[in-house]
Amino acid sequence: MENSKSYCAETQMQIRKPALQVFNAFIDPNLTKEFWFTKGSDKLVVGKTVTWTWEMYNHSAQVLVKDIIENEKITIEWGEPLTTVIFEFKSLSDGTTYVTIKEFGYDKTGNELLDTVKDATGGFTTVLDGLKAFMEHGINLNLIADKFPKEVSQH
Repeated sequence: MENSKSYCAETQMQIRKPALQVFNAFIDPNLTKEFWFTKGSDKLVVGKTVTWTWEMYNHSAQVLVKDIIENEKITIEWGEPLTTVIFEFKSLSDGTTYVTIKEFGYDKTGNELLDTVKDATGGFTTVLDGLKAFMEHGINLNLIADKFPKEVSQH
């Protein structure tokens, strides 16, 4: 049986803004709250643990910043059990940015692993869709809040 820790959720999107701006949208919680969580305790800094809160779900996550390469990469650890998430920012020749998000380190196997990877991929795709709307058009689409409305929530 293969090691489930080698499995990875991955999603990507071109954002029509320079890497500096897109990178900062993940570093600065005052920007990130426009497309992902509702509150962040501080900017991302290597070695620091910050709290991200989704008030509509009464949920928070402790996020340990493992590595930052300015305008190129952010690596964090989070969750129970702990997983690693890597955000990569590739500058394209037309001044836009290609963002890739990967999460790995899952402790599940079989159908539980498939469900976990599927949920993570869908969640991070929603984050990138919201990022695109916010960065390119200045719109907060409320995608995260609307993904699981209370009346139909299974989470």
